[in-house]
Amino acid sequence: MQMFKINYLYTKKDIYRILDVPVEQQKGSWDTGYRSYDDNIFIFSNIGVPGRTGSDYNNYWDGELFVWEAKTNSNRDQPLIKKMISRQGVNNIYLFTRIDNSLPFTFEGSIVCKNVLQDKPVKICWKQEERNNNINDVVFDLVNEETEIYEGTIKKVVVNKYERNPLARRLCIEYHGTICKICNFDFYKVYGEFGKDFIHVHHIIPLYKIKKEYSLNPTKDLIPVCANCHAIIHRKKEALSIDEIKGLIKN
Repeated sequence: MQMFKINYLYTKKDIYRILDVPVEQQKGSWDTGYRSYDDNIFIFSNIGVPGRTGSDYNNYWDGELFVWEAKTNSNRDQPLIKKMISRQGVNNIYLFTRIDNSLPFTFEGSIVCKNVLQDKPVKICWKQEERNNNINDVVFDLVNEETEIYEGTIKKVVVNKYERNPLARRLCIEYHGTICKICNFDFYKVYGEFGKDFIHVHHIIPLYKIKKEYSLNPTKDLIPVCANCHAIIHRKKEALSIDEIKGLIKN
């Protein structure tokens, strides 16, 4: 049974309460790091900022994959690391991320090891075991690149597959909201709680026109649009511009 909701924010106190963690166990790697609790493993990862201990690990989203560095003194033979990789004796591995130490963590879902990139210190590429049923995961602009990467902070995202990049999409929605920027359709207003936070994120410059890695500003290069407008934008091989779609609606 899923204890947390994907894309929702959780403080340390929220996590203690949901898991019913005894007071004497409410310490250790619950801020940043990783720990085992009740046959599950919890990973708390900063992206683009050092942890509370001052250590700065190169954690980042590579499209839908998450590249994560364990502690500096970690190695592949450590019991907890071996459990993460093999998944033996572990119900779930839960990933929480944040881009600011003053903010709560965002729950990213259950993850499984795709491959180990480095043995000492340990560096793992994770894939998400389950995805939220979110319309944001729909991708219209496809690329054939196989080496897309993400690096950066809230002001910079370098990536090709950013429609599928949780951080870029999240920053776009945090800035613009979830109402369609073309026709003002509001899923929440029409469908209630079932439609809350439900929106497409459109890449203003089509990926096939870029075909290379470049610096992305999630608030300027991505825009929230409803399913209808997004489908019309991409109805032809040459995508229509936002102004062209607004012109169609006006006429």
